[in-house]
Amino acid sequence: MQHNTGNTVASAKTYSRKDTSLNRDIIRWAMNAPYLEREEEYQLASRWKGDQDQDALHKIASAHMRLVIAIASKFKTYNLPMADLVQEGYVGLLEAASRFEPERDVRFSTYATWWIRASIQDYILRNWSIVRGGTSSAQKALFFNLRRLRTMLAQENEDMTRTEIYSRISSKLGVSVNDVETMDFRLVASDNSLSAPVGQDDNSTATRGDFLVDNRPLQDEIVESEIDSERRSQWLARALKVLNERELHIIRTRRLNDDGETLEALGEQLGISKERVRQIESRAMEKLRQELLSYNDAGAYEG
Repeated sequence: MQHNTGNTVASAKTYSRKDTSLNRDIIRWAMNAPYLEREEEYQLASRWKGDQDQDALHKIASAHMRLVIAIASKFKTYNLPMADLVQEGYVGLLEAASRFEPERDVRFSTYATWWIRASIQDYILRNWSIVRGGTSSAQKALFFNLRRLRTMLAQENEDMTRTEIYSRISSKLGVSVNDVETMDFRLVASDNSLSAPVGQDDNSTATRGDFLVDNRPLQDEIVESEIDSERRSQWLARALKVLNERELHIIRTRRLNDDGETLEALGEQLGISKERVRQIESRAMEKLRQELLSYNDAGAYEG
């Protein structure tokens, strides 16, 4: 008989939030729940699989909550709420129950362990850090084994450098040295909220975000710059009208072109020497300067 796994997991999350809040009573209840003998476990699993017997599911889950808590406690070093780890482990437990085949010669606890651990690990990867780690199997292995391997290698050889340790871990887990180094930084560094207060003064309202420098120009500066640029373009267009045809050609080709022509090339085009081109250009630039200064003196920038 096929089960709707999605519905089972959805109901599991609702059920877990309601009934597995981690407090002393729940832990005591989990630890005092009776163990299931193999035959009883088989009968309960068969009732759940064949008839969707909710009472059978409840008994299986209750008997294995101590397993969920034990596995969740191994992930406390990631500084996530223990209640959330247990809740996610419980989701994995019910997922295992929905997939378990009692006719196979394996105890439910053995089968459920993988699902409980996988559910908790997925939760940690989603929530442990704002800076997300990779989701490939190799990246997951790196995330959950890096600390252990780093400590083990350091104990084996105290003289081993960090680079050598990264290289050994890289070879063992089949990831790049850069991946190891990046993940190590993520594990060591912690996420800090920009809204977190600065200092210990209760009356202080300053936050970390207040001290971030934004190098982008202000909006009024952007608008002012755009207006000035437009005005300069208008002034230049008007000033160019004072030049004769040859002067205009030289200025456009030499000064207003990204790839300005050389004096020699222009001289060949116009049939004059490059020195003559330089003289014409110099005279044209002076005429433009005088014209633009007259706009400023006359208050042209106001119109």
